[in-house]
Amino acid sequence: MADNGIVTLELETTAGTFYTLWAPGWVSRGEQWQAFLGDDSGVFAFESPAALLAGITASSAHDLAEHPDWPAFMDRAETKVTPRKGGSVSFIDLPNRLAGRPSFENTRTVSNAFQVLRSLGTVCGIDRVNRWFRSYSLLSNVSRGQDHYAGENGLAEWSSVGYTVRDNWVELLDAVDSALVTPDLGDNAASLIADAQRRIDDAAAREEQADAPGAEPADGDAPGAAPAVVDGSGEAAGKDAGDDAVDPYDSTPWGNAGIDPIRITVDGTTVYTLRCYVGNRSPVFLGRLGEINTFPSSRSLVRWIVDAKDHDLAEMETWGDLVTLANAGELEVTVHPSNVYGFTGLRSDIVDGVDAVDTAQLGRAYELLADAADWAKDDGVNKVLLAYPRLQDYIAYMLGSPSAATPTAPFDEEANGWTRLEENLTNRFTKF
Repeated sequence: MADNGIVTLELETTAGTFYTLWAPGWVSRGEQWQAFLGDDSGVFAFESPAALLAGITASSAHDLAEHPDWPAFMDRAETKVTPRKGGSVSFIDLPNRLAGRPSFENTRTVSNAFQVLRSLGTVCGIDRVNRWFRSYSLLSNVSRGQDHYAGENGLAEWSSVGYTVRDNWVELLDAVDSALVTPDLGDNAASLIADAQRRIDDAAAREEQADAPGAEPADGDAPGAAPAVVDGSGEAAGKDAGDDAVDPYDSTPWGNAGIDPIRITVDGTTVYTLRCYVGNRSPVFLGRLGEINTFPSSRSLVRWIVDAKDHDLAEMETWGDLVTLANAGELEVTVHPSNVYGFTGLRSDIVDGVDAVDTAQLGRAYELLADAADWAKDDGVNKVLLAYPRLQDYIAYMLGSPSAATPTAPFDEEANGWTRLEENLTNRFTKF
């Protein structure tokens, strides 16, 4: 995930409504990090934006103090501690959203809540939350938005998400509440909070005055950067609260063309190719007649694009834009995290048992297998599942779909069937 700055969150849980800060992701020393306002005791949860401002003004003893944007956030922090559009997350209302249809608003709201919940589980080490997300990979599909549920099985999958939430939500929210702590601001807490509220009110008044027609900025009141806010996909929005959220990938040539580089790793070997979706999410790969053109490096992929003509993606209206950039030496491969697929280790994990398998990895790998078979217009995946019925039940169980039986050891048939699926995929590759 790209660096999304620091987000002010309003969290509604069973214990009440709280305000805190969240850094969805940043890179430090080459590693990806995420954090909430808090320390080893838990996430700091304040009862109002004023209490939040008083808390961060009184003490810098918390994890976000190491965030590279923390000094910038504290500059005029009174303008940033009130959540902007998209910064309110209600865990209480989420089941009601899932009881409705998978509309744009409902999928966006659920996706936003899931991202915050997943981050809480990761940052705070909440095993109950982490196991839930590992066990039901269909939860990750919510981030794909309304279009994902427009297909034949869309409503059934949306309902499955609702059933999963219904059966686990009380325990999950109890686990979240246990991770929230309210710092003691000391004997003069009331005075600190009242002073913080005055700062917030004064800043709001200045902002309202500045927004008035013909108004000039007050001396020394240069506009500060607005905090990032969260939209339904979990990405940070622009500086203005009314702006739609922007994923940096969308401004790349690939995002503009609607054709995505994908990276696939199987048994330690990595290849690159391209894929897009047309119509009702029908996949189209770089290739022809069921054979996928793959490349050992992103540079070799770009070099090939310069002269490539005989493939299915050449029929896309935007293909010429990518070719033009490649010819000019201005095209670089950018792989969005959602287009990275890793198969390495899955077979051995399947043998070891259901607890050893990363369901998110399994679900994404199966997505790619299904996409490739769909594009090639063959029933290779179905043939393998028919030949290995235990594998079919296993995948259904692991991915949260109805299954005929609960998987039990030994898992040799499941592992052998999965091997066949991987081989069918790599046999499509031009280079592997």
